[in-house]
Amino acid sequence: MNTKTQPNSVNFIQALQRYGEMIKIEHTVFALPFTLSGFVLASGKSIDGVKLCLVILAFLTARTSAMSLNRAIDANIDSLNPRTSTRAIPSGQIKADTAIQLALLSFVIMLICAYKLNLTCLLLAPVAIAWLTFYSFTKRFTYLCHFVLGISLGGAAMAGYIAISNSLLSLTPWFLALGVSSWVAGFDILYALMDLDFDQKHKIFSLPACFGPDKALTIARFSHAITVLSLVVTGLTANTHWLYYLGVFIVALMLIYEHKLVKPHDLSKINQAFFNINGFVSIISFVFIFVDHFYL
Repeated sequence: MNTKTQPNSVNFIQALQRYGEMIKIEHTVFALPFTLSGFVLASGKSIDGVKLCLVILAFLTARTSAMSLNRAIDANIDSLNPRTSTRAIPSGQIKADTAIQLALLSFVIMLICAYKLNLTCLLLAPVAIAWLTFYSFTKRFTYLCHFVLGISLGGAAMAGYIAISNSLLSLTPWFLALGVSSWVAGFDILYALMDLDFDQKHKIFSLPACFGPDKALTIARFSHAITVLSLVVTGLTANTHWLYYLGVFIVALMLIYEHKLVKPHDLSKINQAFFNINGFVSIISFVFIFVDHFYL
């Protein structure tokens, strides 16, 4: 019995690892904290546990859908790129049809979560689905694809706020979404530097491929400057305390350090800049927002 059970367990774990790699589950650390930040900013002095669970589930399923569709839609491009050719679909570990089925199932779960949250979330859910689907095609025709991705994750932060407020009338979620959108667009521009030669050769649209690394880095810096300003205004509209602004100051320092690491002709530290620093940016922002909101 043990000899039969063990291989099945191993196969199940390997399957989970393949799907986890396909949707880059570790990248959840980038956007989920900002979604929770929006949730906290709209909350009173207590947390609605049921809504919190629904928000987290809605975020995870929306992200699973977006990543699964992206991998299926980009499978042919990924197979040509040495950096991405070992991904699950190009390497034959997962079928594109299976990824699409996972995306559809995840979208259904997201819609159910939106229905359970409130009417505004439900009405905006189809817009989110359309935008998340649209993103995967943008690299084929516009160098603004980085900002389309940014808006996707900025919308997640806004959704966290709307889950409690059931309204778009406050300025707070808009500026929070702008801050997150510009932050994501900025670091996605940096990440696109890794595929500069490939994108130019295969006519894939990205800011580095279209304008060169120097101009792309300038745009990324400007985008991150907007991030800091947007987070400051978010605090003003939400009547936050001094601790929130200390968190924004730390985020600003981390973004400056990120740009110190990445140079147009030296990408040796880009993984450190992309994964480590940006993960800390979102987590630090959430921690300072949480403590400022509930303990000051």
